[in-house]
Amino acid sequence: MNKDLTLLIPAKNEKESLPFVIREIEKLKLNCKFLFVVEKTDTHTIKVIKKYKKELIFQAKKGYGDALVTGIKKIKTKYFCIFNADGSFNPRELKKMKNLLIQRKHEFIFASRYEKNCSSEDDTIITSIGNYFFTKIGNIFFRLSISDILYTYVLGKTKSAQKLNLKEKKFGFCVELPIKAKFKKMKISTSKSHERKRYSGVKKVNAFKDGILILVTMIKLFFNK
Repeated sequence: MNKDLTLLIPAKNEKESLPFVIREIEKLKLNCKFLFVVEKTDTHTIKVIKKYKKELIFQAKKGYGDALVTGIKKIKTKYFCIFNADGSFNPRELKKMKNLLIQRKHEFIFASRYEKNCSSEDDTIITSIGNYFFTKIGNIFFRLSISDILYTYVLGKTKSAQKLNLKEKKFGFCVELPIKAKFKKMKISTSKSHERKRYSGVKKVNAFKDGILILVTMIKLFFNK
């Protein structure tokens, strides 16, 4: 059913979480492809990926955005989904997201933790306030009409993503994708989601530092429409 879907998984220092993530997806028999993007120096994570015989590529530089930009360029299936390696994304939501994408004839579906009957086990007061702030900016200044701009559980058409000329190397990627899609007049919408606690390891987001980077990215995009 999902031979036309690739899960794009940036995996930095996720040797503990990856076995859980891979086994959970395979147990659901989604029949989708895996594409892991890692840094060459992350030997422990690389060993886990090779153990499960999954495809991996190396990113040229460092950063969450760089991993995703590198991966999007390599995907060959019709659809792709950005999928976290920490176990916080529920793969049971993939089918619903893909069905919505096809039914609505949209280019991207963004999962949301902030709509009715949605939730997050991993959010903090600081990150939820930041997300509210950036989502408001996105909806007011870029007319995005999405409710969770920083949650990168995104399923979309590969060719559409490859047309966006995505460049952000760090967490600014989170806002660059929906904003550039809007600039290209692509159709985007949301799907209800529940974010689970990460399986193990340490969160890689620095709320203040990455918040500044995200704001700078939005300002650059606003003045370079």
